[in-house]
Parts: sequence; structure tokens; C-alpha cells
Amino acid sequence: MTITTELVIARHGEAVCNTLGIVGGDRGCTGLTDTGRHQVQRLAERLAQEHADRPFDVLCATPRLRVRQSVEIVSAALDLSYQTEEDLRGPDHGDADGRPWSEVKAAFGGPAQHDPDRPYAIGSETWNQYLARAARTLAKVIDCHEGKRILIIAHGETIDAAHNLLLNLPPGTCTSVGFWTDHTGVSRWQQQVNRFGRKAWVLVSHNGTRHLP
Repeated sequence: MTITTELVIARHGEAVCNTLGIVGGDRGCTGLTDTGRHQVQRLAERLAQEHADRPFDVLCATPRLRVRQSVEIVSAALDLSYQTEEDLRGPDHGDADGRPWSEVKAAFGGPAQHDPDRPYAIGSETWNQYLARAARTLAKVIDCHEGKRILIIAHGETIDAAHNLLLNLPPGTCTSVGFWTDHTGVSRWQQQVNRFGRKAWVLVSHNGTRHLP
């Protein structure tokens, strides 16, 4: 079995909006907590050891503050510059941005995944609209860096989108199945080619947190 492209996605560290239960869009995100910075430092040390043995070719990030602060720590540890992928940002929350999630979910009747074709706030994306946007962008990144090791620092929702894309899940799967990712949890996909030349994406691990105490 030969490994061609490898996709590694890590969630950002704990953010202030996470601890307060605030919708963390462009307005609601105020950056990492001290705990979050420590988590990312531990992640960066783990990735740097890996990078020394098998270098990553590409480092990407999403534009929101908690992710930018996370990727700057990782970038410095790996001595690898990063590029920002605007369309990998988390969901566009519309009027929900900066409000308590408890209020938003109570008004909507649950999280966005429970009714994935309905906006959960005025001006928000639906969950399926978000997945489609993020999946298109991930596919573009993979195509542009075929045969490379790709590292992305992003959101838990980005990992959801990657799993939906590479597992080829049909729309609506989110109403019955989901993926939990802890802060700085790492998911790994490898595109493998067997001796008959057949390619397949393999989920090697999900939500790896062995770097955390």
C-alpha cells in the first residue's frame, strides 16, 4: 500500500467564546484563553516532532481570531509559513454572532444540524450550506496539493466537513450521526493506493489528543 496525499486537520485551542457559550463568529470571537494557548503549544510540540521526521508541505488556516492565534503558534514551532483559506471559516452566523448559544438554540429548537436546510438565525447559513462551502474548499486544497502532506488548523466544523466530503456522506446525515472533536483534537486522512492502482481515502484517526495532559 502506497500513501499519496495526507490530510491532517487540528481544531483550534480553547477560546473565550467557547468557555462563555457565545456564538464565535467574526464579532463573537475574542481569541484564545490561557488554557487554549497552552493546549496549542502542546499540539505544536507534537506536530514539530512529526514534522522533523516527515515534513508537512503545506500549512493552512481559517481566518477567525482563535484559529489565527493557534496557527501562529504552530507555524513558529514548525518554521513553516501558513496561508489563510477564507472559505474554510466556520459557519456564517448572521444575527446570532456574539449571542449566547443557549438563546440561539432555544429559538431554533436545537443545534443547526437538527434542521440542516433552515437558517438558525437571520442572515445565517444553513448547516448544509456551510458543509457545501467548506467541502468545496477542502477539495480545492487537496487537488492543489495532491501527493503532499497537508496540515490545516481550523474548527471542529471543518473536521465535520472533511469527514462528510471524504466519506461521501449524503445530505441530512447530520440529523442522526455526528463527530465530536476536542480543542486541538487531530484527525488524519490518507489517500492510499493498493497494488492494483486503486485509490481510497482512509480515516487513520479522529480526535487524537495524546499531546494533552
